[in-house]
Amino acid sequence: MTETRPVPGSMEYQHRTVLLDEAVDALELSGERANGTYIDGTFGRGGHSRLILSRLGPQGRLVAFDKDPQAIATAQEVQDPRFTIVHDSFATMHDALDARGISQVDGILLDLGISSPQVDDATRGFSFRQDGPLDMRMDTTRGMSAAEWVATAPEQQLEKVIRDYGEERFAFQIAKAIVARRAIQPISTTRELAAIVADAVKTREKGKDPATRTFQAIRIFINQELEDLEAGLNAAYAMLAPGARMSVISFHSLEDRMVKQFLASKAKVAQPDRRLPIRAVDLPQPLMKLVAKIKPSDLEVEANPRARSAVLRVAERLGAAKAGAPA
Repeated sequence: MTETRPVPGSMEYQHRTVLLDEAVDALELSGERANGTYIDGTFGRGGHSRLILSRLGPQGRLVAFDKDPQAIATAQEVQDPRFTIVHDSFATMHDALDARGISQVDGILLDLGISSPQVDDATRGFSFRQDGPLDMRMDTTRGMSAAEWVATAPEQQLEKVIRDYGEERFAFQIAKAIVARRAIQPISTTRELAAIVADAVKTREKGKDPATRTFQAIRIFINQELEDLEAGLNAAYAMLAPGARMSVISFHSLEDRMVKQFLASKAKVAQPDRRLPIRAVDLPQPLMKLVAKIKPSDLEVEANPRARSAVLRVAERLGAAKAGAPA
């Protein structure tokens, strides 16, 4: 995720990548590792990718992924023979890398969620603060828009998505309000949806727009973010070489919970009864080591308020699983 701010004297925006140094530092791009192969799961506007490339050796390689056509256009401006961009979700990394003859990688960075350029562009339909078409697709070349889904989804599905993905306690009331409104006229803009939610939400969290949770929920659902995350974590783990590291930055509790539980499941293994005559060398061994949990500094949050919810988790693959053991 990045923050966008106008550059003085122009209409251009500069992009501030959250936990930039911390996430890349965790990959330990030094010595022989600098000539390894790395993955940037979400190119965005290239903050992490460019820093990784600056630290790669001449034989190093970086493969980046992104679903957003605008991000792909930016990535195609990178003139570096060590760099490859793939227009797809990081959930497809196994097949994408297999097609390029890559079976293992030396580090993976996943920066989850939505980027500030996407939020700040009203035409993308992510923001409830600006009026724009109700789209919310990260990949605008495929899939159903938020407006199409809101127009056709059964009330029970609306409620479930808003409750489960937005952790919204007024999901029932919001779903009923959406169904009542669309029976009169289509809901086609972000401001229209935000107004419906505001009328349905009885109490408001201090400092938070009442539409925040609903917009998060619909965005996650439309883009299959949690399904992609589950598939991406499994694919990432399977591709990590022994000693390779994974850096994952999440921005809301649903993502972070999934990441935390996944890494913990690889770092902990059930041990047999201590009374059994089993040598220590034959005991089940953890598959990953938890390295760090890092949050943005007060200075970074002050400079970029959107960084306040970010959590970086780092883990290292300890070695290949024994034959016949589950990966």
